[in-house]
Amino acid sequence: MTAQPPEIRPEQSIELLKQLHILTRDGKLNQDSRRKLKQVYHLYQFIEPLLVEALAHRPDIQLVDHGAGKSYLGFILHDLFFKQHAPAGRIHGIETRDELVMSSRRLADKLGFSAGMRFHKLSVAESIHSERLPERIDVVTALHACNTATDDAIRFALEKRARFIVLVPCCQAEVASVLRQNKQQALRQPIAELWRHPIHTREFGSHVTNVLRGLQLESHGYQVSVTELVGWEHSMKNELIIASYKDLPRRRPAERLTALLHTLGLEALAERFFTGAPATAD
Repeated sequence: MTAQPPEIRPEQSIELLKQLHILTRDGKLNQDSRRKLKQVYHLYQFIEPLLVEALAHRPDIQLVDHGAGKSYLGFILHDLFFKQHAPAGRIHGIETRDELVMSSRRLADKLGFSAGMRFHKLSVAESIHSERLPERIDVVTALHACNTATDDAIRFALEKRARFIVLVPCCQAEVASVLRQNKQQALRQPIAELWRHPIHTREFGSHVTNVLRGLQLESHGYQVSVTELVGWEHSMKNELIIASYKDLPRRRPAERLTALLHTLGLEALAERFFTGAPATAD
């Protein structure tokens, strides 16, 4: 019997790691897969304490992973946490591509994960009101859900009153597009120098998008932390936003969100970043 690499945790499914191409067919780790595994563990260390806290409130915790793709994250979370610590819980993968939904279902069946995993062919926006998902959701994740899908995932989490939200945003083009449209008028103000050049428009637009998302979540009572997921040498799209519902005061972040939209000439995007008035005032 071949000894498994020391980096692999004893409770992990070797077959899953092979299916995810973290392990080679003969159970080995190469340099690329070793880096992938390190990234998996790095992300898991952020999500695990959230799952532990959610589990303390109820055994049948519900996690929804938006823009699931091949459900890489969902399978890893089930393997490392749900199958041992939350057997009554469930992970829901949301994905629009039918072939990926079907392949995830087949893999869950093959690994014996079907009881704890569900895969739904839905857009993130459709999932908000879909009867296929439970009313109460504990954790919402969206890793590299492109463009406005991240904002739809936030809207989903707010509608479901999720306890925790974990986001790795990607392809934030909408804010940059509005900045670009309003550039000539905005250049009358010195602050517009921050996005005068096209490359700065794109980069500043991406940064502002995530700042607005953070304020949006804070204006709904969440505590927000922003950190780096992995080293910049691996990916430029690795800003990790974690929001925990703490019923915090809402008025100040809501006012700052409004002021920032006005300062940058982004009033047209107010509806996307507010998603309704905060449930309660300060």
